[in-house]
Amino acid sequence: MMTERKFDILTMGRSSIDLYANDIGAPFHEIKNFAAYVGGCPTNISVGTRRLNLRAALLTAVGNDPVGDFVLNFLEREGVAIDFIPRKAGRRTSAVILGIEPPDKFPLVFYRDNCADVELTIDDVLAAPIPESRVLLITGTGLGREPSRTATIFAAEQARACGTKVVLDLDFRPDQWHDTRAFGVTARSILHLADVVIGTADEVKAGALLEGVSVSVEHSQVSGARVSGDVLKAVEMILDAGPEALALKRGGEGTTVYLSSGERIEAATFPVEVQNVLGAGDAFASGFLYGYLKGWDWHRSARMGNACGAIVVTRHGCANFMPYEQEALTFIEERGGF
Repeated sequence: MMTERKFDILTMGRSSIDLYANDIGAPFHEIKNFAAYVGGCPTNISVGTRRLNLRAALLTAVGNDPVGDFVLNFLEREGVAIDFIPRKAGRRTSAVILGIEPPDKFPLVFYRDNCADVELTIDDVLAAPIPESRVLLITGTGLGREPSRTATIFAAEQARACGTKVVLDLDFRPDQWHDTRAFGVTARSILHLADVVIGTADEVKAGALLEGVSVSVEHSQVSGARVSGDVLKAVEMILDAGPEALALKRGGEGTTVYLSSGERIEAATFPVEVQNVLGAGDAFASGFLYGYLKGWDWHRSARMGNACGAIVVTRHGCANFMPYEQEALTFIEERGGF
């Protein structure tokens, strides 16, 4: 599919320390203690793809603080290339606090004021191995503020110029935007640079439609509704802008991959008992991109993504709980195969 390069994937954007409630089912105000993990959409995907035996690098930024040490030490142990992650003086490494109230309430609070990864610059991009990577993954949250916004767009331009495939994970976090309509305006400005787009129904609508879309933070990752007319309209608008494929994550109803040719591929999910949906989308992206980079067809790739997502929803956190390659393949085989 692509020529051999040093890295299979370079992910770009936010990173954080994630504090997950240990009190499963407790209302947020009654949580008594937390477990500390590593998180952030592109950071989770870097770990997820590395555990699937892909060569993964990460472009994020951390502060000169112990939290930055925590994030970098974990990534180094996982084998993710961290050589291109700058420390930002005067900035803090991001943090997120997350509650777990199955089956459908997973509140989370972001602490991203003065955070380091928003300070990614064009110079940071120029120092990153985009020409040495087969795929560049960027995210919607990376487009939320300057200078990260310009750096993300520049990274996509650089990738296109050197034949690196661009994957856009919409990663819509409403409270990270001053106006939800601004997310759509910004996302639409970069769609022509993307080869593949990944998102939930809410994210796809927010990214494509002209009107604002109101999505609560705690439910933004829970998607199981049937595909409606406005979602189909949004899918069409996104594909008309240039991407060859859009992977629509539909939670318990599986994944639908829409192609610019008009073809639609349905990939069934794997039923499991859900503990925590936070991180499931990043696990899906890891498995989906594993198949994409292996040259698999869209159905097989989406099934791999569904399997990785299904495994992670049975676990407590995100990056720390991503499945390994043989684990995911065995999971699929034991449930009837692809």
